[in-house]
Amino acid sequence: MPIVQLHVLEGYTPKDKLRLGEAITDAVRLVVPAAPDLVTVTINDIPAQNYYRGRTSRHPAPAKPDPVETVRTFLSAMEARDLEKAQGILSKGFTMTFPGTRPMTTLTQLIDWAKPRYRRVSKTYDGFDAMQSAGDAAIVYCRGTLSGEWPDGTTFTGIRFIDRFEVVGDKLTQQDVWNDIAETKAKT
Repeated sequence: MPIVQLHVLEGYTPKDKLRLGEAITDAVRLVVPAAPDLVTVTINDIPAQNYYRGRTSRHPAPAKPDPVETVRTFLSAMEARDLEKAQGILSKGFTMTFPGTRPMTTLTQLIDWAKPRYRRVSKTYDGFDAMQSAGDAAIVYCRGTLSGEWPDGTTFTGIRFIDRFEVVGDKLTQQDVWNDIAETKAKT
């Protein structure tokens, strides 16, 4: 049974510590064959007045935003057609690639590309997976099924999709999309 002890400077919220404990548990399970309830993580606060580096008392950096929540907020704004809110979540230099497209850089490009393909689309999520890349970006995958209406008004449902996002801070830097829309449409 793996036991991990972590020491952090005092100041992180219980929610931040929960996220940290879950991430450490998942990291341990990548190497050690243990069920989640067999991984013990303890997080100990070090009072800031008891910590010095370079003869200076230090305070903790704020926790990073939850990248899954950033992605969920973006996807919800897109489905609601709140393009202003969705745009506010995109970084300068954001790119998105959908099946059969070159990278797009604006939500207007995406909407124009989608118009002849479907009237509306919504997502049902089976899950979200987040991990830290070797660089600054967190990687978030979401997966599930699409439903909506074709341009002629007939409905579709149960089309598989996977989206991959890169998130830095609270901004999306990249989105890559894979789905079975073309294969499903070809059968109608």
